Amino acid sequence: MYQLLIEKQVEKQLEKIPASDYMRVKNSILSLAQNPRPAGYKKLKGRNGYRIRQGDYRIVYDIHDQILTVLILAAGHRKDIYE
Repeated sequence: MYQLLIEKQVEKQLEKIPASDYMRVKNSILSLAQNPRPAGYKKLKGRNGYRIRQGDYRIVYDIHDQILTVLILAAGHRKDIYE
């Protein structure tokens, strides 16, 4: 099982997600502790990390297999996340 680390800026980004979508995004983040490479994950080009989709929201994260850690780098709406 991997340890989840969430950047402070991500906590602020999560607060902006509407309540109707928040629980699904939160559950997707928590599931990364069990499987950091779920079906549909994708390695990002032009920047470090991976991303998963949850509806219109994206979760960007980095995997550190040596220390069994998943670092959540960003979470937000797909139109805003890659800026």
